[in-house]
Formats: sequence, structure tokens, C-alpha cells
Amino acid sequence: MVFSKHLNLFVAIALLAASGTALAGTTFINILTGGTSGVYYPIGVALSQIYGQHINGVKTSVQATKASVENLNLLQAGRGELAFALGDSVSDAWNGVEDAGFKAPLKKLRAIAGTYSNYIQIVASADAGIKTLADLKGKRVSVGAPKSGTELNARAIFKAAGLTYQDLGKVEFLPYAESMELIKNRQLDATLQSSGLGMAAIRDLAATTKIALIAIPEEVVKKIGAAAYQPSVIPANTYDGQTEAVPTAAITNILVTHSDVPDDLAYQMTQLMFDNLARLGNSHTAAKDIQLNKAPLHLPVPIHPGAERFYKEKGLLP
Repeated sequence: MVFSKHLNLFVAIALLAASGTALAGTTFINILTGGTSGVYYPIGVALSQIYGQHINGVKTSVQATKASVENLNLLQAGRGELAFALGDSVSDAWNGVEDAGFKAPLKKLRAIAGTYSNYIQIVASADAGIKTLADLKGKRVSVGAPKSGTELNARAIFKAAGLTYQDLGKVEFLPYAESMELIKNRQLDATLQSSGLGMAAIRDLAATTKIALIAIPEEVVKKIGAAAYQPSVIPANTYDGQTEAVPTAAITNILVTHSDVPDDLAYQMTQLMFDNLARLGNSHTAAKDIQLNKAPLHLPVPIHPGAERFYKEKGLLP
């Protein structure tokens, strides 16, 4: 009996030690995305599945967030390993622009890749009589969550167009889904959203409500005076009822990590993303615009050494 008790105790200690070793050997990849109705989230889910299947000993998770600004602050604090963020937000984070939501320079940030572009999409109810940026005066407009990447884009666009929030009839600080729901219910006239083309929330709205996409002329984009903003277009028929191409601004999205992520892990995350671009494209059409040859270029923060090794192997960096 005594021997049996000692044996059971030994087995219990061994199992506990084994489980502790397994936990200690686990690599965690928490992917910081955005709202579940946006573009970051489905692509993040696809990446987590790819990493979970192909990186030994990894435990992945996907976290819905308020997107760029929150993601970058979480990365700096070590509360995530990979995050999506808009290029202008990444630049502001690196430089510690307090008005953009960064109390100090976030010097732990490291780039993995430039990915697809976000397009500034100003969506209005067709009944609101909004045809130009100037027509937004006196209207009820949502500009994204406070100090989110989208809201920072709204400030830049409106300033370049000679508008302020005070010119609007009412300003709501709401993310994608809530903004579209209020337009559908005639409680909101328009919303400015920064996202990949074919965003689900806009598609859903266009399927039930006649919408208008408001042009952002090239001269307005150029007045912003930031390299992150480039003139572009929303192609015709991106959404139901949108029969013509609409001029707008585009901003590159960046996959960002931090300096404490091991080089080998950053290398694997980069390699696996580009080895599985077709799968990412199936998760959302925006991901079909990710191009390997552009990924390491014009990034506002240093490239992580692990990702840098991958690009050098591909002959994209010296």
C-alpha cells in the first residue's frame, strides 16, 4: 500500500512536470486584428490557421480590437506577436505622435510586410443628397472608433478638403457594422471607413439600401502632404449599384510585430504568409492584392531581422 501511494505520487509529479515542460515549450502567436465585420479579422483568422498547422509547438489566437492604434500599443506592451495597422498609424506610433494616440515613441515595433491597400470609402445613403465632400456639411456622419486608424484618416481627409468636425451636423465615433446599421435605419447620413475593397459591412448595406460613394479628388489627396496617402480609385461595381469608378485615397496596411519576437519565428510567419497567398485571398478579396515584391519596401519602421532574412533569400533586399 505504501509503495502504491509513493508510485502514485511519483506519477503525479512526473505528469505535472511534463505538463509544465510542454507549456514552457509552447510558442504563442496572438494576432491583433480589428472589428469582426472588417477586413483585418478574416485575414487574421486565416493566418492563425496557417501558423497553427505549420509551426511546431505553436498556439495561435486571434483578437478583435479597435484596429491600428490599439494594435500598435498592445504590441509595444508585448500583448501580441503580430498585428495589422495602417501605414500612417505605424509612422505616428514610431514617432510618438500623442494626438494620434501614442504617448511615447513605440520603438519596439518591427515590420513583417507591407500588404494590401486600405481605401478611404465614404458611403452615404442615396437619399441624403450627398454628392461631394462639401455636401457633408450639416450631415450626420460616422468617422470610426475614436483615434482608430480610420478616424485619423477622417481627420486628414476632412482637413485637406477644408472641413472640420464642427462643420458636420453630428459626428458619431462608430466602427464598421454599427455605422452601416445606423445608415440602414436612417439615423445616419454617411460614414467614412478605411478598409480593403469589398468590405462585408458595405456590401451588406448596399444589398438592402441604395448608397452613394463620395469621391475624394486627387487634389485633396495631395493636399494631405503625407507619403502614406496615394490617389487611387474604387473600381466600378465593387458594391451593388455602384456603376462608376470613384476617386479616393489609398493607404498601405502593414503587418507589424515587435523586437522581442524570436528571429526564427518572424522568419516562419513571413515565409508562411507568402507561401499561402491563395489561401489568404480566399479569406477576403483584399488579400489578393498582397505582392511579395512590394512587401519590404517603403516601411516606416525597421524590418524584423527574421523577416529581413526571408526577403534577402528572395533577392528583394541587399
